Amino acid sequence: MQRATAMPVHKGSYHDQSLPVQERLYKSLKVWLLYADLEEVLGTFKSIKAVYDRIIDLRIATPQVIINYGVFLEENNYFEEAFKAYEKGISLFKWPNVYDIWNTYLVKFLKRYGGTKLERARDLFEQCLESCPRKFAKSIYLLYAKLEEEHGLARHAMAVYSRATKAMFNIYLKKAAEIYGVTHTREIYQEAIDVLPDTQAKQMCLKFADLERKLGEIDRARAIYSHCSQMCDPRTNPDFWKTWKDFEVRHGNEDTMREMLRIKRSVQATFNTQVNFMSAQMLSAAVVAAGITVPDSEKDSMQNLEAQAKLLAFEGPKEAALNRSKVSFVRSEETNEKELEHVQTNNPDEINLDDSEDDEEKGDDIQVEERPVPDEVFGGPGKKI
Repeated sequence: MQRATAMPVHKGSYHDQSLPVQERLYKSLKVWLLYADLEEVLGTFKSIKAVYDRIIDLRIATPQVIINYGVFLEENNYFEEAFKAYEKGISLFKWPNVYDIWNTYLVKFLKRYGGTKLERARDLFEQCLESCPRKFAKSIYLLYAKLEEEHGLARHAMAVYSRATKAMFNIYLKKAAEIYGVTHTREIYQEAIDVLPDTQAKQMCLKFADLERKLGEIDRARAIYSHCSQMCDPRTNPDFWKTWKDFEVRHGNEDTMREMLRIKRSVQATFNTQVNFMSAQMLSAAVVAAGITVPDSEKDSMQNLEAQAKLLAFEGPKEAALNRSKVSFVRSEETNEKELEHVQTNNPDEINLDDSEDDEEKGDDIQVEERPVPDEVFGGPGKKI
């Protein structure tokens, strides 16, 4: 086997049929694998390692050969040497052939070190994901997020999940544009906006609107901005509203600018109502959790506030104000006639006659002046008031 795999004097290509077999045999993978099996059975650690290193140097190794070499080194407790073998294999292959090596490398590394070498593990994951295709990214992202959950921070794990969803859609959009054209990406953008959370859907909406603007579809771009506005609070997302304003300045007119401002006011009122309603719900829940007894009068006021908040949420501020002005009273069964006599209603159109009960008791005469009423009031002469 040593003679068969020895380097010839005149080097040639393995696929050159004009050369004799003796000058091409040193690059035969079958011969080298037979040599490696023979050394693993009868040889020493150094001789086995030399055979595998020689296979890698000749650049005739396969991903399975790299994995076998790494497993052999791990069985002999040479863990760092095994990791170096995996890195050599990664430098030899490209995606998707390198996926098995990366997957084995990362799993073995995490099993060996866990969270003791967290920064090194993160560097490996970032290096792997730098050019990882969408087809193989899912398992790598899940492994990366699991590392952050167990040994890192929760916010890092959530950032990894966020990157996973975003990266997959970006790769999907890129490939669809290359294969089918830019117009075919519209369905993918719509799917991404429906599936992704609001924070990432906003970015997709901006990219989608920019694409439509470049294609000259101004109305479609404006519709996308209008849809995205429902997720953007003007207080926390001023960049979106500035982008939409710049768009209307370039491509819109006075009417479209007014419509944009109207939508902005409406969205801001909606977010304000949601915040007030949530604060009322949190206050009510905190009171219940603390076991505090609220008097009936205060309960009624709190219920009224909650009802007003719900009314604002579903009807809008103007409709709610009109409904609050339409107050109706229901007579209670326990109310007697004497109590009803003292009920006063605040009517702004009421005329104050300055009457008093004392005047009636004393029998004072109230002089009423009789004046003729114009004919056009009642339609005839001679009427008195």
